[in-house]
This record gives sequence, C-alpha cells and structure tokens, in this order.
Amino acid sequence: MKSVNFVVLGDQEIAAKLGKKGTATDMTMYDKKESGAVRTWTFPNGFPEKIQPLLQTINLAEYVIFHVNKLDKFTGEQIVALDSLKKTKGILSHSYDVDENTLNTMIKNTVLANYIKVDPDKIKEEVDKLDQISQEGNARVVIDHCFDVKGVGTVILGKVEQGKIRQYDTLKLMPSGAEVLIKSIQMHDDPAEEAESPARVGLAVKGVSPDQVGRGDVLCNPSTELTGTEIELDFAKSPFYKGDIAPNQMCLVNIGLQIKPAKFASVNPLKLTLEKPAFYNKGDICVILKPESQTIRILGSGPIK
Repeated sequence: MKSVNFVVLGDQEIAAKLGKKGTATDMTMYDKKESGAVRTWTFPNGFPEKIQPLLQTINLAEYVIFHVNKLDKFTGEQIVALDSLKKTKGILSHSYDVDENTLNTMIKNTVLANYIKVDPDKIKEEVDKLDQISQEGNARVVIDHCFDVKGVGTVILGKVEQGKIRQYDTLKLMPSGAEVLIKSIQMHDDPAEEAESPARVGLAVKGVSPDQVGRGDVLCNPSTELTGTEIELDFAKSPFYKGDIAPNQMCLVNIGLQIKPAKFASVNPLKLTLEKPAFYNKGDICVILKPESQTIRILGSGPIK
C-alpha cells in the first residue's frame, strides 16, 4: 500500500473534499484509501492565530496544495515558510478575485514559482498523478499526536519518515532516550505487521505514558543524529523581517515538528541556546520564529552546522 502526504494551505474545504476527516487539533487530517494508495491531507487550522502549526504541517508533507484566496500578510507568511523549508513539489491555484500578476510577483524567486499551476477544479486530477516519495535508512517515526486509549494504553500517531518499522520493534523515544516497544501498528484503521516510509501510522506502544511524549519527538535507533541544546546555523535572515537580532534575545526554533524556546547566544555566527534538548541531523533546516511579531513571524532559517 503506497502512502502520499500533503499539506493543504489557504482553504480547508479543499482537504475536506479530498478525504475523510480524522484527527483534529490545531492541525486537521483528512485521508482516503483509493487505487492502492492512502493519501493524507493535513490543514493547519491553528494558523494564522499561531505560526507553529503552519511549520509543523508543512514538515509532515511530501507535497503542497496551496489555494490562494486572498493576498495578505498571512499568504506572504505561508510563501516564506514553504520557501524556508525548501518544499519544491506542489500544486498552486487561486480564487478568481486574486490578481494573478500580483501573486506571480509574490512567488518570484521562491520554490512556489515551479509549482504546478491549475484551476481549483483540477486539483484532484493533479493529486492523483503524484506518487509516493520514500526515504530509505534506519527506521524513524516523527510523532504528531499521543494520547491514552482505554484498554489499549499509550497510542502514538505519526509518520514513518524513513525506513521501515515492524510490530514488536523496540525503538528509542528521542530526545528523552526512553525505550518504547511497538505492540501493534495501524494504517488507515487497518492492522499491519509493518509500515514503511512515508506511511502515516497509529502505534500502540509500551514503555511511555502520553505525558512523556511531545509533538516532534522521534522514535528511532539513534545513529548519526545529535541531541543537544546548542546549535549553530548557516543562517539567512528573511528580507521581510524588519526587527533586529541581538544576543540573549528570545525566540522559538522549529526543527521538523519540534518547537523549542531558545535565545541567541551569538549573532555572527548565529548560535542558539535551547531551553530543552532538540533531536536533529546536521543539515536539518531550522526556522527561527518570533510569534509576538506584528508583521511576519518568520525571522529567518538555515541548515544546522
């Protein structure tokens, strides 16, 4: 069974038309099993009130569907987020009252300039053409939700980012390092003995309680990854962020689905001290956020050195 994951931006109704509604928090997921594939569409309904769900839903996806229905600062913020996270594969459409020339100017020199441009009624047609994108390597599951189910225990929802997991595997929950046994696997509500990248999975697990698991935590057998509170970036400030950066200033950092409070240890080179450890690979993109900013809330980004 193939798996294909999308983030839907701009219009939640597009996701609702494509799939059946599932998990709903500050991100709402819709899925559908069709033609030998499970497709999942995630919408950041906590955005624009909060910037965090936007980055997290984009990081969960291999493909983007962006339907632009207005040209405002939040549209600009979504364009900057997609460009910062190098999401190069996407479908772009717009409503009839959006000026196409202005939109083209906004996306010029960004990853969105190469998206497939379609009329809204052609989105489903384009979605069906997009195939699974798998990542090989050691098993790695990124977690987006975790809760207790009566009679089952701790249940983790997430995506197999790379490799393959099997029932009865023992993995480590990072960055805490706790050992976790996978008791059972579900895909699209069906039991499975194994799941491979990029499948969305529900895992009944033993070894941790829900209060020990956070969004962005990773199940894996750590190999080349790093855990720590000090990171240095090859940083590029967003041209749209007009504020200054100074040592000891506070911010949030986004790495994958992790969101961590941090402060600037130095500006050049840009070094950050995190309040709690993050789990990452060298080269992972780190996006710096200022949620209290009255203009754009994305300060800049860069790969971790």
